[in-house]
Parts: sequence; C-alpha cells; structure tokens
Amino acid sequence: MDLLSRLLSLMPVSGRLDVRCHFGSPWRIDGPATDAREIAYHVLLSGHAVVQNDDGTLTPLSAGDIVLFPSGAAHVLHDGSGETPAPMDLRVANGITVATNGSERAPADLLCGRFLLPAVPQRLLRENLPARLVVHSQRDGEGPSDRLARLVTLMRDEALDAAPGGESLVNHLSGALFALTLRFASDSDAPPRGLLALAQRPRLQPAISAMFDEPGKPWTLPELADLCHMSRATFVRHFDEAIGRSAADVLTDIRMTLAGRLLAQGNAPVAEIGETVGYQSDAAFQRVFKRHVGMTPAQWRAAAHT
Repeated sequence: MDLLSRLLSLMPVSGRLDVRCHFGSPWRIDGPATDAREIAYHVLLSGHAVVQNDDGTLTPLSAGDIVLFPSGAAHVLHDGSGETPAPMDLRVANGITVATNGSERAPADLLCGRFLLPAVPQRLLRENLPARLVVHSQRDGEGPSDRLARLVTLMRDEALDAAPGGESLVNHLSGALFALTLRFASDSDAPPRGLLALAQRPRLQPAISAMFDEPGKPWTLPELADLCHMSRATFVRHFDEAIGRSAADVLTDIRMTLAGRLLAQGNAPVAEIGETVGYQSDAAFQRVFKRHVGMTPAQWRAAAHT
C-alpha cells in the first residue's frame, strides 16, 4: 500500500455536505470553527471567490477549486467586492440545504461541508497538513486533474438535481473527495508539509511501510535505516529534510493513532493495547499516551464512547 492509502486505512474519513450555495454578488460565508473531529471544506463549482486570510490578504479561487481548513479555525470566503453581503435565504430539497441571496450578479455556486474524522488522536493527520489547504483542479493550463474534476462534477450534479438519495450520495462522494484532494496535493509541486511530503521520498518508503505494518515492533534507527539501505546519519538527514521530525516521532504518532482506535472500538484491557502498539510497560504506555493525546487511555476510551 502507498503512504496515503496506509494513512486513510488507519484513519478512514467520511464526509457530509452541509449546504449548497448559489449566490450573486455581494456575498460572504463566515465558516465557524470546527471541533476536533471535523475539517471544513468548500468546493467552488462555478464563478469566482476569495478566501480571506488571517493577515488580511486574499487567496483567489476559481471554478473547480477546493479549500480545506485542517486546523479547524474559523474562516471567511466572499466574492471580493467589499460590499455588504445580501441577506441569505435557506430551503431544503430532498435533504440538501440550499442557500441563495436573491442576486444574480456575478453568480457563484459552492458546496460547503465537513470531512468527518474517526475517533482516533488527530495529530498524525492534522500536524501533517497546513492550516489551510487550497487545491486547484486546473494546473497552469495543462487541463483539470481528470478524476478530481469528474468527482467535483458528479457532486455538483447530485447537489443541483436534488434527486431522491442525493444527500446520501453526496456525503459518500465527500469522503472520496478528501482522499483525492490529498492525493492531488501530494503530487503537486508544493505538497502538504509533514507525513504526506514523504510520498515524494521513495527511498524512505521501506521504513514508513515497516512502521505502519508492524507498529508494535521495537524499531531502532539502525534497523529502519538498513531497510532503506542508508547509514543511520543519512537516514536521519533525509527524514529531517522531508518533514522536520524524526522517525521516532512518526512511529509514536502511528502507535498512538492505532491505540486510540483500539481503545475507541473495543474493550481490550489498556495494558494489552499498549503491548500491541509496542509498550511492554503499562506505565510507559500510559505516560506516552497522555503526553501525546492530553488524557489517559481510560479517559480517551470514555470520551470516544460518548
């Protein structure tokens, strides 16, 4: 399995469409902060829009562009006119909420929703994505990313038609959108920082695969370096250049993600789960989990169950 497939199999992500927007200028969307298990997304189906950055600068969006906010922070999208936005009206058609503002000047269509993350510690994913990620389905005149463009088109058609079952289908397509967005960003000239940047480091893949395949094994740096046919010093340098973190840090992230999933989904004893992810000492596992997640394994399990 490739790196992205391994990440998504460990942390399966689904999606939910909140609202389909058909706006004419002037318009504005104030996206609220999301909780720890949600990532807000917006797909610009047609027209133009801008993302208002924290420093006041604007990032332009064109039709087919997707913007994600992995940090969970509040965010603003608007038409860029600077005018007071027109009032918004909401209606529901076959389970899909549609927002309009009565204006047809410089129209823009958007899909606004959330990617829903499983009950696992989110550090492995969130710390390897920027606070805001914009993916352009058009690349410097080379044409659209074919699969991403087709998926966006299918989501648009289902949302616009508002046919029976459309809400469920669009939600399922949202989950696929997350995977394709990360793939497209990973293949671009400026991939997401962190773990996904390793996708462009094929020499390191044997070590990454080993950590995902056998997280409970007591891996050492020399062993991981040997898998990549590198010296220890060369392996450390390549890892640091790729993501600015050590292989031990990534291994801990993988172990804690798996531990969080096992705690949330079953009733195995905490010590047994700790041993599964590589800790022979229950005290050591408890200590690392609390430092990594911010609560004890028992507290995490109780929170996940509620």
